[in-house]
Parts: sequence; structure tokens; C-alpha cells
Amino acid sequence: MFSRVCSAALCGIEAKPVSVEVDVSDGLPVINMVGDLSANVREARDRVRTAIHNEGIRFPVKRITINLSPADFHKEGTGFDLPIAIGMMASMGMVNPGRLEKVMFAGELGLNGQLAPVRGILQMTECARLGGCQTCIVPMKNLAEGSAVCGIRVLGAESLHDVLLYLAGRKELAQKAINIEEMHKHQLIGCQSDFKDLKGQRTVRRAAEVAVAGLHNLLLIGPPGSGKTMTAQRIPSILPEMTPEEILEVSRIHSAAGMLPPEEGLMTVRPFRSPHHTATSAALSGGGKIPRPGEVSLAHLGVLYLDELPEFNPQVLEILRGPMEDGRISISRNFGTVTFPADFMLVASMNPCKCGYFPDRRKCRCTPVQVRNYLSRISQPLLDRIDICVRAEEVKYSDIAGGTEGECSADIRKRVEKVREIQAQRYEDEPWNYNSALTGSGLEKYCPLGKEERDYMRGIFELKGLTGRSYTRIIKVARTIADLAGSEDIRLEHLSEAVLYRSLEKEYWLGGG
Repeated sequence: MFSRVCSAALCGIEAKPVSVEVDVSDGLPVINMVGDLSANVREARDRVRTAIHNEGIRFPVKRITINLSPADFHKEGTGFDLPIAIGMMASMGMVNPGRLEKVMFAGELGLNGQLAPVRGILQMTECARLGGCQTCIVPMKNLAEGSAVCGIRVLGAESLHDVLLYLAGRKELAQKAINIEEMHKHQLIGCQSDFKDLKGQRTVRRAAEVAVAGLHNLLLIGPPGSGKTMTAQRIPSILPEMTPEEILEVSRIHSAAGMLPPEEGLMTVRPFRSPHHTATSAALSGGGKIPRPGEVSLAHLGVLYLDELPEFNPQVLEILRGPMEDGRISISRNFGTVTFPADFMLVASMNPCKCGYFPDRRKCRCTPVQVRNYLSRISQPLLDRIDICVRAEEVKYSDIAGGTEGECSADIRKRVEKVREIQAQRYEDEPWNYNSALTGSGLEKYCPLGKEERDYMRGIFELKGLTGRSYTRIIKVARTIADLAGSEDIRLEHLSEAVLYRSLEKEYWLGGG
């Protein structure tokens, strides 16, 4: 007897519809699985057979053929366990095939029949809705994630037994309503750091505000204990809230990685990723036999923070160059190429030398060669892609003991959101949303310079030996500074501040040691 069950396969961060076809016929007792399957999909036959046996159902002494169609793309994961089990039961005459119409199944089965969560339920549910399904049955721990998709009924089950009772009309499965506001409040608990805790460091605070307002990359350099990490950790507190479209976009990536918040179906706060400096290339870019999102993709529409930047493997850092320019990263494997979004704001911090006190020769004990070798771990092409570079000065006692409390994050965020609104209106008909993403034609249209400003930048270009990329990044930062000042035009004071944010490059990398 033949049966067909609807399911879906995760490919990158997208899902494709899959039909699980099961045929039970006379012949030698064997289970054959076909359809370009990975090892963990093939293992489903043992999990499913044992789970059905533990439900008290006698397994037929028949030839069972299982096909996951279409067979022209590779299928990976454990989410096919439940649809395979339901297909077997339908082919054995224990489930009414009519109850399977327009129903999508996904979930991993334990040997005792319990359902375990799987990655990518958000995308699978969207795929099912677009494919005309009316109902999705998923593991209970994936219920909140699946329920985030509108226009389709999502049901959660604890076990195969519950699903069989539902298909027999003897039990109702659980449903869940999503409250995004409550979810947002809960996820904000981990983002309570405030800029008012940062003493002194006016330049650093200003640089962070400019960077967030225009989505510019930021590098903080300074001695140990000067507040670099403290500043970076407070950047999420001034990031504007995500739009509903951005929430879904970020949630899809974390769903594909299996990293959505427990018992919650969406990521409602912008991601802040901080990988350790021992991270490998695959951890940063994404990878594996079947590629999963890496740190650059998990930070999409949020912040990627790299502490102790020179301690990272230089080859690993070079991976960042492509995503910082393109906003995406492509990973190629034998079965094809997967592209992940990677439009993040890079925030990095570092000591200027191994001991941390260069160029203060009263404290620094590093030789010129040691300083040069330490700084050279960061390449010039990577530096060119960092818009803002500022020094975090040593904190004075007067700042800690008698200094006034700094401006709170809420006030800074209001200014940031205002500038983001300006950019959204300005670039309404453009393919980009932020000043940092301006292209050549966009620079000419939205960043025109007067004669005095052009003369100033000509002198700066020759004096500092700027590259074309670093020149355009200065103009983009100046555009953001002008927006913060409420100015339609880019003026000399805006350009001079933007140039100041590039001055440390000459001091350290061109004159270091």
C-alpha cells in the first residue's frame, strides 16, 4: 500500500517542500530509503522502527520502500522521522490517508516515541503555508517557533502516540499564541547595560553613537582597563528596535542554526555576537558538510564584536573582508553553494601592543619590532573597511570618583533612531538603508561637497595617502555626522571629525614602533 506525507527540508536558511513517499509491499523484509539522503536521515529507519515497536504496534514482515522526493537535492537532518513514521502507519492501514491531506509533519523521534525539536521549523512552516498546507504538526518545543508564522494552524505534540491519537480524532493537540511584546521584554533582560555606567571617554562615546547611527564599523584602541569592552557591551542598548520584517529575517538565521531562545519562537532584539579569539574560520564564516550559519551570519542586522582583535588568527580575520563589503557570505560544498546573509556592524577592540601601553614609553616595554609585529596581524585591507578608529584613554581617578554620570543609553538611542529615520526616508527608493552602504553613484547623489570641502579633502587625501576605499568611508561617516547635527549638507566640521576617526591608522600602523 502506498502513502504520501508532506514535509520540508532545510537548505541553508531556506526550506524546500519534500514528499515522503512510503510503499509497503510483499517481498523480503527490508527497509530501503532513497532520495539523496545524508547519514542521519538514513538512520531514521532504525529510530522509527523502534519507536513504532514501543508504541505496541507489530511491525509488518514486508518490503518497505521510502522515497524523499524530489531526489535532486541533498537532504539532511532528523526532522523526517515523524513524517516517515506517519507514512509507514498510513501504508499499514493504521492512519486514514484523508487526515493527511494538506498537513505538514516535522520532528525527530526518540526510541520511546517522544518527539524532539529540530532546526528550521520557522522556515518549514512558512514553506508549508506557501505550498498550500493548512496545518503543521511539530514537536512541542518547536511550537512557539512555528506559531510565529501567520496563515497556518500549527500544532505541537509530545510524542508519536499523541499524533496518532490526533489523526484518529481522539485527541486535540496544543496550539500557542505568540505575544511579541512579552517576548521582547523577556529577551531585553540580557541587554540591561547602560552607557551611563561608562565614566569619562567622551570621544569613545561619541564614536559609538556615530557608528551605530550610520551602521559604521568601529575599532577601539587603548590600554587595558580603559573601557573598550565596556563600551562594546553597551552598544546593544543604543541600537534601534527591529522592524517586524527584520525580526523574521534574523529569526530565520537563528532557527537554521538551532539557536532561537528556548521556548520562544522569534529573536526580537538585535543580535550581539562575541566569538572568542580562538574561533576557527568555519566558526566565523559558517561551514560543515551541510553548511550552517557562522558568527558573521548570526550577527546579521546586529553587532559582531571581536575583542583582542590581533589575537585572532590573521587568516580568520581576512574572512571578514567579503561580508563587510557585500553583506553576505557564500559557502561552497560538493552538493552546491549556500549563501547566508551577513550584514553586520563590526565592533572590535585591541591593545596597541602586547603589553598594552604603546605609545606611552614610560610604561610600554615592547621593542619597536614587537609593536610592529603585533599591529601587523591586522592587514591594511581589513583596516580600510573599518570606518571609525578611536583611542580609549586611560581612565583618571577623577572620572571614577568625582566624575559626573554619563548620558544614559535611552537618550542616545533617541538620537540614533532619529538619524535612522532620516536615512530610511532618504534611501526609500534605493537598494540600501544606511549611510555605510552608499555606493559610488549614491555618494555623488547624497554626499555632494562644496568647493571648500573638496579642497579640504584633496589636501587630506594627499597628506594621509588615503586609498579610494578609505576616502569614501570618510565621506560616509561625515554624512552620518551631518545627519546627527541635522544638516542637509556635509560641512567642514563634519569632514574634520570624520578624518579624526582615521588619524590613529597613521599613528599606529604607519608610524607604529
